[in-house]
Amino acid sequence: MFKHLSPSHLVAGFVAVLVGYTSSAAIIFQAASAAGATAAQLGSWMWALGLGMGVTCIGLSLAYRTPVLTAWSTPGAALLVTALAGLSMGEAVGAFLFSSLLITLCGVFGLFDRIMRHVPRALAGAMLAGILLRFGLQVFTAMGSELALVALMLLTYLLARRLLPRFAVPLTLLAGLALAAAQGGIRFDAVDIALARPVFTMPEFSFPALIGVGLPLFIVTMASQNLPGLAVLRANGYDTPASPLIGWTGATGLVLAPFGGFAFNLAAITAAICMSRDADPDPARRYLASMWAGGFYLLTGVFGATVAGLFDALPAALVVAIAGIALLGTIGNSLAGALAGEREREAALVCFLVTASGLTLFDLGSAFWGLVLGLAALHLGTAREAAPRAAAADTARAR
Repeated sequence: MFKHLSPSHLVAGFVAVLVGYTSSAAIIFQAASAAGATAAQLGSWMWALGLGMGVTCIGLSLAYRTPVLTAWSTPGAALLVTALAGLSMGEAVGAFLFSSLLITLCGVFGLFDRIMRHVPRALAGAMLAGILLRFGLQVFTAMGSELALVALMLLTYLLARRLLPRFAVPLTLLAGLALAAAQGGIRFDAVDIALARPVFTMPEFSFPALIGVGLPLFIVTMASQNLPGLAVLRANGYDTPASPLIGWTGATGLVLAPFGGFAFNLAAITAAICMSRDADPDPARRYLASMWAGGFYLLTGVFGATVAGLFDALPAALVVAIAGIALLGTIGNSLAGALAGEREREAALVCFLVTASGLTLFDLGSAFWGLVLGLAALHLGTAREAAPRAAAADTARAR
């Protein structure tokens, strides 16, 4: 790892963690509060989540030499904000264990791998582009509030891509931090350093909690997180088997659920940062970026009690800008791959538009519905093309 150490690996890992925490850490706090968590239990939740993501990122990336990035289930956390109302913390933990058990079984028996074999790479790329589109757009909407900061970061990136392409994102981040500090936009007083301590909660198993919380948490995590997460891997040319990845994230949840690790899964948006050319021009070495992300996850877990203040100290426009800029290349490559083949172009476009729309039906997000409608469009198009060929073949035989 140190032999091939590069600042681009470290910065890609840091940006991935930065984006992950700033985009959804507040939802975790709301979910824990809905379950009646104390301050100590909230710190334990952040400890368990950071530890689980760190260990799985480092372990799986090293084992497969692939940039495997894991995350907590953000849609799952949003579900818990309302679903945990009226339940005890013990019942919540019992639901977490049930969901993690189902995820583990999917990995052990290879069910998810079989499903993903039927997803063409063009649709995987279209789904990824749809997921990431809003991050690219936010770079330019952020200019409305922080013109100087975002413009400097974008200009730095464009110049560095031409002169020092490998260091484009690190230089962009440094430029943004320097200007934000000069403007007094970094609030160091918001950071209060304190170690998190694990708090064990004895699980309680009740049928309403298992069916009302555990089962929906499993479905949302698999459909809205693991599905696009694996699509990101496939879209970037990595054919790592899905079953071990799913199985190990589920098993991690089984171990850490009593401490607040409600769900672990494959990451999509943050994983794309570690899989970009900016992380490393050589795809075979991009796993080092995800290992650095795992290291930062471990740090955020150990100092879980300080995470909110740390990420709140940075200007929101800086976080939005560095996330979108770091993903520009991935968005472009995904769209190019999705629309390259004429036969799959229409289906890929449907998948992209539905995913980018933010559509939510039956508590399932737009990534799931984008894939479903994209596959439907692909199979209907194939059937439409096959019908004239079959008719022509019948006519030839009749002659």
